Amino acid sequence: MAGDEVTGASTFVIEEGLDTGPVLGAVTEAVRPTDTAGSLLERLSDVGAGLLVATMDGLEDGTLRAVPQPAEGVSHAPKLTVEEAAVRWSLPAHVVDRLVRGCTPNPGAWTTFRGERLKVGPLDPAPTGLDDAPALAPGELHATKRAVLVGTASGPVALGEVGPHGKRAMAAADWARGTRIAPGERLG
Repeated sequence: MAGDEVTGASTFVIEEGLDTGPVLGAVTEAVRPTDTAGSLLERLSDVGAGLLVATMDGLEDGTLRAVPQPAEGVSHAPKLTVEEAAVRWSLPAHVVDRLVRGCTPNPGAWTTFRGERLKVGPLDPAPTGLDDAPALAPGELHATKRAVLVGTASGPVALGEVGPHGKRAMAAADWARGTRIAPGERLG
């Protein structure tokens, strides 16, 4: 959600402080533009398993040395709440995109439509073929046969999947056909 291009995983010695113990090993992983929190976690779990095995082997044969963590640059990543996953369409498209991807699959990004909560899956922050699309105010909807556009502070984004209250997630275009969005209707 912060726009980081690289993330990673580490093994470390547990101390009384939160994640403050000396590091035994680390791996890095590039954050891809289409990653969600779920897809990134899946890749990190794969490379992290190898890191864990290497750490255990190094501890067993005595070749591993713990390296103290620097006191500066340490950050804490608290668990996201459902309230923090609410999409604010008044933000720029790239910020909205990061929020939705960072909250997918959990806790799940959401907005409101016609007074009901609507889950929002990954979207396209730079949709193509918008030559005939009208200018959209933040949150304003515009549905075509193949896409549902939503206005943000910096331009429209295309919704991917949406999950209406009490229903399964579906393609945004399918949702729009069944919902019959009226001109000027908004999300949020």
